[in-house]
Amino acid sequence: MAVRRFAVIDVGSYESEMKIFEVSSKGLVEVDHIRQVLELGRDTYRTGSVSFETIEALCNILYRFGMIMKEYRVEDYRAKATSAIREAKNSHMVLDRVRVKTGLDIKVLSNSEQRFLCFKALASKANDFHKMIQKPTAIVDVTSGSVQISLYDKDVLVITQNIRLGSLRLREMLDRKELDWQHMGQVMEELINNDFETFQKMFLKEKEIKNMIVVGDYIAYFTRFAHKEEAGGFLSREEFMEYYRKLEGLSPLQVAGKLNIPVEHASLLVPSLLIYKKALDYTQTEEMWASGVRLCDGIAASYAQKHCNLGFSHDFTKDILNTSYNLAKRYKGNTGHTELLEMGVMAIYDAMKKYHGLGKRERLLLQIATILHDCGKYISMTQPGECSYNIIMATEIIGLSHNEREIVANVVRYNTREFDYKSGTDKTMSNNMYLTVAKLTAILRIANAMDRSHRQKLKKMKVFLKQEELIIQVETLEDISLELALFSQKADFFEEVYGVRPVLKRISR
Repeated sequence: MAVRRFAVIDVGSYESEMKIFEVSSKGLVEVDHIRQVLELGRDTYRTGSVSFETIEALCNILYRFGMIMKEYRVEDYRAKATSAIREAKNSHMVLDRVRVKTGLDIKVLSNSEQRFLCFKALASKANDFHKMIQKPTAIVDVTSGSVQISLYDKDVLVITQNIRLGSLRLREMLDRKELDWQHMGQVMEELINNDFETFQKMFLKEKEIKNMIVVGDYIAYFTRFAHKEEAGGFLSREEFMEYYRKLEGLSPLQVAGKLNIPVEHASLLVPSLLIYKKALDYTQTEEMWASGVRLCDGIAASYAQKHCNLGFSHDFTKDILNTSYNLAKRYKGNTGHTELLEMGVMAIYDAMKKYHGLGKRERLLLQIATILHDCGKYISMTQPGECSYNIIMATEIIGLSHNEREIVANVVRYNTREFDYKSGTDKTMSNNMYLTVAKLTAILRIANAMDRSHRQKLKKMKVFLKQEELIIQVETLEDISLELALFSQKADFFEEVYGVRPVLKRISR
């Protein structure tokens, strides 16, 4: 493909930035990088909404970004916003004002989408990332709004959790005139200790973390101060602590002078360093990699993957599934039943391809729903559907968008609950989402009915279409009276959705 210009805009909590790339079949080449400070998060984290004056200032910045894009003859762009707009009560008004005044359409990223893009940026540095995550590795991603701690081991994601202790949020929470900077640092440390102790008790336990990958907008200032830019941002635990102690207890003004950086950036670097230091303390990690990646890099990597066939050596689908398996394990899912159910739903989905018109991504969503289909029983045996829905919606599955998580949660909910036809008309879901939920639910229901006893009687099966019937042929010598009765009940909804009657046929050999 010919070289084309592509722009990425990140509307962040503390600053907005734009990177311009040249895109070709060889990948991405950064052409320009523009940053403009605007503390959107100051409004949101203090008052819950973005003020009129701040919106106007944002529009001015983005209008200038648009003019620069024209000068570079940019052919395509992606503009994303994070927690400052995501959490604002007037987010829709902000986005509409920006669109009207600048012509730019901004998509608000969910936290899981934002962190997934960070993972893609890291994976684009294939050698370092792949090598580190073979051993137990913590990724500590500090943004203005929160901290995301993710644990990798043997090349797969084990757990990820979000803690609302970002650098700007911390600063705004504790921005009180009666506190000098030294006392503010002590209070920050107490806040951070509380959440990190909880994380350690729940998720670290006896895990021995070997490596740490730190991500953040201002960590590059520290690696430069520690003379580690030439080493690719790698620091030992001792090196980090040596240079951290040189800054400990200093005010942002003093840090700015020592590092020769803007005071505004120093005011966010200081709480960020405290968070990284606490992460080192609680994990006892010996080596740290300050990767230098930013959200813009992740957005660009995702674009290149789709439009330039840029591949990643890391398998992100494996991460999504592993997270789902770990979640099911936490809520005591029946492993044998789930494995058989997975085999059944995948076989039915593949056989019904020309009827459902869905793709590989929806197949993955059905697999996740199958893995998590009974997690709600851990809370309530009488309302497993509602409890499962709440668990899934309250749990981040990195790699799934909010809408995809909503689809998974609803498929699990309607597996045991009467299907809500109103959700297709009252716009609680889009039309496409509603139809996807119905199609996936129909498959999960009949597959689940085939192992209602949880005794895995129907391990050998063959699924195929014959005229207007879906034949599920099973081989077993056991009594399947229960499965046949329940299958017949679930078949009605399946036929309503697809216009095809599922038939369970038993053969004996």
